[in-house]
Amino acid sequence: MNWKLIFQLSIFGLAMAIATVFWIPSNYEPWFWLIICLICAYLIAKKCQGKFFLNGFMVSLVNCVWITSAHIIFFQPYVANHLDDIAMTAKMPLADTPRLMMLITGLVIGILSGLVLGFFAFLASKLIKRQS
Repeated sequence: MNWKLIFQLSIFGLAMAIATVFWIPSNYEPWFWLIICLICAYLIAKKCQGKFFLNGFMVSLVNCVWITSAHIIFFQPYVANHLDDIAMTAKMPLADTPRLMMLITGLVIGILSGLVLGFFAFLASKLIKRQS
């Protein structure tokens, strides 16, 4: 595993963590993540010598830590900028403990996006020549 690359690519997650709290609305967020995912998959395929899926999966897990932490730490600004999301969660379990729900949801989304990024990295490894 290329831990240096994993942490370097996770800077995208840190940037998105802050950006989604203060500037990026939920309806635009998936488009940003798609671009980030494609860039990460390309760089993993280019720089890693193997374990492409696992490297992609780990990038998403580290991103999950950044994003979930930022959303919990900056809970009030996040809620103020994402009223529709918060209203939707009012009907879900743990609605009375939104930070705990964010933690659980963040982990689930981190695992699911890890599967996607891992798959993209694996596919990219089949299409892109690696650095020697």
